[in-house]
Amino acid sequence: MNIGKIRDKYVELFEHMQQDKYSEAYIRELKTEINWLLKNYNQFRFKTYEDAYNERAKNSFSKDMKRRYRLIYGILMRFDLYNEFPDRQRKRPLIRKDAYSKLNSYFKNRIDLYLDKSRECDLKESTLRGNASNTSCFFLDMQNKGFTNLDELNEETVMSFFTNDEGELVFSSSYKKAIASVLKSSFGVFDESAKKVLAFLPTIRPRRKNIQYLTSEEVNHIHKALDEDGTLSLRDKAIGLLLFFTGIRGCDIAQIQFSSIDWEREIITLNQKKTSNNLVLPLTVTIGNAIYEYIKYERPISIDSHVFLNEVVPNTPIKAKAIWLVTSRIYKEAGVRQKIGDRRGTHLFRYNLVTSLAEKNVPRPVISDTLGHTDPCSLNHYLFTDMVHLRECALSIEDFPIRKEVFKV
Repeated sequence: MNIGKIRDKYVELFEHMQQDKYSEAYIRELKTEINWLLKNYNQFRFKTYEDAYNERAKNSFSKDMKRRYRLIYGILMRFDLYNEFPDRQRKRPLIRKDAYSKLNSYFKNRIDLYLDKSRECDLKESTLRGNASNTSCFFLDMQNKGFTNLDELNEETVMSFFTNDEGELVFSSSYKKAIASVLKSSFGVFDESAKKVLAFLPTIRPRRKNIQYLTSEEVNHIHKALDEDGTLSLRDKAIGLLLFFTGIRGCDIAQIQFSSIDWEREIITLNQKKTSNNLVLPLTVTIGNAIYEYIKYERPISIDSHVFLNEVVPNTPIKAKAIWLVTSRIYKEAGVRQKIGDRRGTHLFRYNLVTSLAEKNVPRPVISDTLGHTDPCSLNHYLFTDMVHLRECALSIEDFPIRKEVFKV
């Protein structure tokens, strides 16, 4: 860390950023941080830019500010150590916040082994990264407690990661499952130590959360809003009908292209964003007419191959996040879900489709195929709202005496 270079040559850094069209506000933030660094360098005697970042970050409770500090000190590090100017295309900051970067070589190798083996099985990258991140946090906690490899770990130490001072579990079953996935990947290489630690992991029951679902009355109002003339645009109607009748995810609607639609065979074919698996959906008359009317009468003139575009110039392809705004307008048009705290996202349509199919006794494999699931267990979460069949599981309380006072107001 050469504080003299930052002090003497920061003008060059600012000039480059101005030429590269960085905003004045961003440059001003960088100036402020350089002034703080120059003013406090002698007091803290920072050896690295990570040290300076950690000092700033620990005094901030804002995630956004911590992210900004990380970016700014990454810029200063590159400029000082590597003579690099800021690059808008750079994906990863040099100041890293992840636990993996702080692990010793042994624990890093365990994570790398898991990633390499799992990629051979074509598992989704986001799933791999999530499992690797959770396990890195677990390994880092063990490392901070003085352990350098799996052989040294004992049950008490492993349990201390999952419990608080009162002995209560603080992590979910999915977090434990992520760590178990990484440990299992070591079988055959470091099998005995990995199996030992795997046995130390606590038993955590999956939690079921209360799910807001569409009532039959809300479904009727939404169907009416999508069917009749109102304030909804043709685009929003087409998107709403896709959600209502297919349960498709918002991120997949955003990526539908003209080549995805086979008008003659009456199907929509796409590669799912979340799972990377192919999905074939029926292009019913209702959905097909809605998409056709949008394309013919409302869609902005554009050479872009995506079907659904933003309604404001420059009419770029709609983003997945914008689909939530579309559903919010649909709920408003239908006059439902307008209270504070009411769920208004796209997943409600997905839950509603599963519930409707389940109530009609459609086989589970058919429902899974409709949703694009590859794991049949993925359907369980959606069936929590299948009230028709859940009521069949209810037990009578006739044989249990209830005091009269219970029913008094």
